[in-house]
Amino acid sequence: MKVSHIEHLGIAVKSLDTAIPYWEKMLGTPCYNIEEVAEQKVKTAFFKVGQTKIELLESTSPEGSIGKFIEKRGEGVHHVAFAVENLEDRLAECADAGIQLIDKAPRGGAEGLSIAFLHPKSTGGVLTELCEDKNK
Repeated sequence: MKVSHIEHLGIAVKSLDTAIPYWEKMLGTPCYNIEEVAEQKVKTAFFKVGQTKIELLESTSPEGSIGKFIEKRGEGVHHVAFAVENLEDRLAECADAGIQLIDKAPRGGAEGLSIAFLHPKSTGGVLTELCEDKNK
């Protein structure tokens, strides 16, 4: 699989209002985008660090994956996302290699990206997201 770069690191937080000021100070850059992804029951905030982004994830429902993650593990790194081209082909490549897919087909994510997740049981315990920016 060819990965062009780390698209973002996803960090689960209880509150964007609390987390954003810390990350702005830590990174020395303002949060440039906040948006809700209703289908995923999450509100996101983004910071740019070189070519990579930091994505803060606040659950909008205890039933959402971020709400469950925080309940079980607390705040912290949730996933690593890699930028790829031809996401559908990359998913087929992963499936052929025996990697368990959470998403068998791409779906919409924050910032208009097409995304799909690979199960951590197949990726050394790291929840892995593949992202494609079809606007490039």
